[in-house]
Amino acid sequence: MTDYYRPVVRFGEAPTQQSFPLAGGLCWFDTVAVHTRGGGVRSIAAGDVPPEVLENLTRSRPPVAGMAMTAPRIMGILNVTPDSFSDGGQFNAPERALAHAVAMQAGGAEIIDVGGESTRPGAVEVQIAEEIARTAPVIAAIRAKSGLPISIDTRKSAVGMAALEAGATLINDVAAFTFDPKLAEVAAQARVPVCIMHAKGTPETMQADPSYDDVLLDVYDFLSERIEAAVAAGIARDQIIVDPGIGFGKTLEHNLTLLRGIALFHALGCPILLGASRKRFIGTIGGGKDAADRVSGSVAVALFAARQGVQILRVHDIFATKQALDLEWAIGGAAMT
Repeated sequence: MTDYYRPVVRFGEAPTQQSFPLAGGLCWFDTVAVHTRGGGVRSIAAGDVPPEVLENLTRSRPPVAGMAMTAPRIMGILNVTPDSFSDGGQFNAPERALAHAVAMQAGGAEIIDVGGESTRPGAVEVQIAEEIARTAPVIAAIRAKSGLPISIDTRKSAVGMAALEAGATLINDVAAFTFDPKLAEVAAQARVPVCIMHAKGTPETMQADPSYDDVLLDVYDFLSERIEAAVAAGIARDQIIVDPGIGFGKTLEHNLTLLRGIALFHALGCPILLGASRKRFIGTIGGGKDAADRVSGSVAVALFAARQGVQILRVHDIFATKQALDLEWAIGGAAMT
């Protein structure tokens, strides 16, 4: 029977003598929750965790795309699409996209994630040529103005290759290289970092009654397998980011379970990215029928994730998130370095 190890993460307090640093960052833990399929959860002292798991939990994460992984980094969302759930049609003209990227950088974004295909529930696939036409010119324009890291949010190898040629520095694949395995080869050949995400089904079908045996452990196993597939394709293990895929084939309760247990994914030994900004479950719980009315709830989720040691926060509301993080870290007695 397989055990899964979730550190009980703490931040802003004096570490105990029995504590360990989490992923080389500012959070720490002295207790670990052990999950077993069908067997519930039990607690053990951190020092009793198997050595190879403890190494994954404590080891410092190397920089990714020039960003240190010692504190939360903000990834600004730039959807150059007509139909994304929150900002579709707002930035699909190149000049507006560039202006928004510049504004996000000024607000505190440390990487810009450019996407040309909506992955909202029910969205249909965009043709490759159209996706390239939407994204590559915008990436090139941002690169001409800024040295900021740029991520291409795509499932397709041809789109990824065009984005890298235009100046992108990271590939963010919501399908974890299952939609187009050649995208992993593109990343490996270019030696760029990647983010692999869990999604159940495609955007067209993913919210059609999704079910799991155990959503937290099922997503963990999927990401573990996709890490190995990426490494086998030639991608450096220390340049792989994992994303549990909030809202991608998940019910409200699935999303909450993943958030409550998000520290489990540190045991994979990779930086964690969370993309929960403005998603429907925030409005369901906290109010906000329109996506733009979910800013406060999105910031609350981001702060929770940061206190769980999540390294990258993919958000729409850059300044609000950055301000909250700066205050949280200052109150906790740590600098955002």
